[in-house]
Amino acid sequence: MKKINKNKIEEFIRVDHAGERGAIKIYEGQLLALNTIVKDEKLKKKIEEMQLHEREHCNYFENEIKKRSIKPTKFLPLWDLLGVGLGFGSTLLGKKATMLCTASVEEVIDEHYQNQIEQINDDEKDLKNKIVKFRDDELHHKDIAYEEGATKDGLYSVMDKIIKTGSRIAIRISEKI
Repeated sequence: MKKINKNKIEEFIRVDHAGERGAIKIYEGQLLALNTIVKDEKLKKKIEEMQLHEREHCNYFENEIKKRSIKPTKFLPLWDLLGVGLGFGSTLLGKKATMLCTASVEEVIDEHYQNQIEQINDDEKDLKNKIVKFRDDELHHKDIAYEEGATKDGLYSVMDKIIKTGSRIAIRISEKI
């Protein structure tokens, strides 16, 4: 297997850090709506549980950024704002939209992490193992979202496409800048 270059590993860590932080911000927005406007304690508990995983993931990538002296994406403040807005807005639309937001993001992250796993060699075994574990966590979040009512029926299919397109754009930008 061809050795992956250092710049590619730095891109992976930078974008994964941004993505995990973005997930935290989406959940923050959802919890903000659930704590102020939409009252659903069961949904709030599910989101808080998923957010804990995202914090673990983000902390790992935060440490890797520091350890390897990688510059985070310059777009973090924008991603933070958009994440909170997406989370808040999706929750105002109801439980199905809230859960679809999670499912749509996790489906993109599944593809993204799988692509990285296929490229990372044994010289970065620790990083690869973490990404495999985090991907499993994200797939679990997706399953929870569908169990809790996420749907792509009707207009929800438009929402799914918008969220996935936005997520893919954020990934491409965060890899490079």
